[in-house]
Amino acid sequence: MTDLQLSLLGSGVGFIVVLVIYNKWQEYRARKTVDRAFADSHDDVLMKPVDREDASSVRQEPKFGDDDLDLSDDSGAQDVSSEVSVESTVDSPAIEDEPELSVDDLIDCVIPLEFESPIRGEKLLQEVAELKYVGKKPVHFIGLTHEGKRDEIAHGGVYTTMFAGVQMVTRSGPLNELEYSEFVSKLREIADRLNAHSDIPDMNRVMSNARELHQFVAEHDAQLSVNVLSNGAPWDITTLLGALEKQGFDIRADGRLVMPDGDTGGNLFTMSTNVSASETVTSKLTLLLDVPCVAPDLEGFGTMAKCARSLASRLGGTVVDDGNHPISEQALAEIADQVRDFCNAMAVAEIPAGSRRAKRLFSW
Repeated sequence: MTDLQLSLLGSGVGFIVVLVIYNKWQEYRARKTVDRAFADSHDDVLMKPVDREDASSVRQEPKFGDDDLDLSDDSGAQDVSSEVSVESTVDSPAIEDEPELSVDDLIDCVIPLEFESPIRGEKLLQEVAELKYVGKKPVHFIGLTHEGKRDEIAHGGVYTTMFAGVQMVTRSGPLNELEYSEFVSKLREIADRLNAHSDIPDMNRVMSNARELHQFVAEHDAQLSVNVLSNGAPWDITTLLGALEKQGFDIRADGRLVMPDGDTGGNLFTMSTNVSASETVTSKLTLLLDVPCVAPDLEGFGTMAKCARSLASRLGGTVVDDGNHPISEQALAEIADQVRDFCNAMAVAEIPAGSRRAKRLFSW
């Protein structure tokens, strides 16, 4: 090996050593930044949920410090009208008084199966056990009791009619002809085994209802995000995730962090580190609110904005939009007003944000 080759080899090795040392130093700085941010003992950040069993009957907003943004004023909200007129697919008793049932006339195509004689719930559950989906659309069943009340089918119950409902819309699209045909075919097989009479709605009518409902979903499929961008060195992910988990976030297998709503077992908003699982640092956090799936009384956007501000303050960052431009307090307040208007429109359409109906429609 010549002197030139030895010299080049030595220079290369030296460069690699320097690069490794620099990377280790960056990781150390990132870890120390997060450690310092969450080292203090006060519990004022990241929307720690209120214990609703111990809280008073009046809901209290999580506290983020005196200088945090206040989005609780409803004075800017305006009346917004929006309609979804979905014709019932069958002439059957309305179930608006039982909105928590798994079969819903507003968002499902409902087909009744009338029995020649009452049938016990355990037999019905056995018959429908395999029919959970057609394509990507969920299928549910409820029964009509001797007292004429619609209820979930249960062991020990006795039912004179069973109602089968296939969901007409999800975020993946409206019910299509192939899915509906599969639903009807399987339902007829069940009806034959149970000696039941079924009244099958016209396919064209069902497809029209599904398209109309899908239009509503498309117009109200809103997701809002805010980001926290580092003003300096990136943050160490391992330390960051550990600190956020202690503050109430749930860490999912895909790396997303979820803030539970503390009320219904649902999600208030999610957070992403914007890097792959193999990376050790990040310079940007993204908080995301699925607007139609969060009840307005939870003030999802306001709480998410406060969480972002608190993170930015602790970690040395700036609250920015998707283009990395700083978001002003006025802009956040205006967005909060728009969210309230949006939720008003959903309520008028009898699909309130955060309701079971909304969560079913705005699912995949």
